[in-house]
Amino acid sequence: MARRNRLEHLISAVNRVTADLVIQMRLKTDAVIVNQCDKFEYNEMDNCGSKIRTYNCNERGVGVSRNTAILHAQGEILLIGDEDIVYTDTYVEDILKEFDAHPEADMILFNVDQSDGRFTYHNDSFGRVRIYNSGRYPAYSIAVRAKALQKSGIAFSTLFGGGARYSAGEDSLFLRDALKKKMRIYKSPVLIGHEITRKSSWFEGYNEKYFLDRGVLYYYLYGIFAKPLALRFLLSHKEELCVNIPLWQCYKIMKLGIKSVRK
Repeated sequence: MARRNRLEHLISAVNRVTADLVIQMRLKTDAVIVNQCDKFEYNEMDNCGSKIRTYNCNERGVGVSRNTAILHAQGEILLIGDEDIVYTDTYVEDILKEFDAHPEADMILFNVDQSDGRFTYHNDSFGRVRIYNSGRYPAYSIAVRAKALQKSGIAFSTLFGGGARYSAGEDSLFLRDALKKKMRIYKSPVLIGHEITRKSSWFEGYNEKYFLDRGVLYYYLYGIFAKPLALRFLLSHKEELCVNIPLWQCYKIMKLGIKSVRK
């Protein structure tokens, strides 16, 4: 049986009751929950021998929440989580087994089955993650050794993600920054949970804001290569993305986003 205190969950939530969240997510290990609400309050609860620490706060933004959780983390291996993930019965043992089998890994990206319409990745085998294939992974796929994360000094962007100025991309920027700091990141075919279908806190369709925000993200991710990679992105997914707005108009909006950062 794996030791539960080796793994600690870092969970970002909005207006949730801790006890309900523990049951819904099927948590089986220590956890830090940062709950965005309208008050400042700290509480602890015992969950079958695991310690659940909840920080209620009124700041907004998923990047702020994740950074707060990292600041208060105490575990050896940290698992990034969202409130809409339900974990398998064996996720604790499976994650620790994978890290023990791969001492060379600073970070491992695990499989989480995504809800309909949100599928972005699936790992069929264990392997190295590089800059060119890191952009498709959500934050809740990430488990990382605490010492490696602390040594790197990286944090989640507070400009991107739900509740922030720009709607999404904090996960991609986090992985890019980790790779720049020479962290050794791997992908694993091990399944640790599934996503519950719910209304997104930020996605309102492929509208002008979506493409403008995506342009800003591409500038931060790719710099001088932002424009050609934005075009490649649109051409690769035009059947899904460019239904309501023509492809070249989408590209024009993304370029406006890129240009707005350069200014």
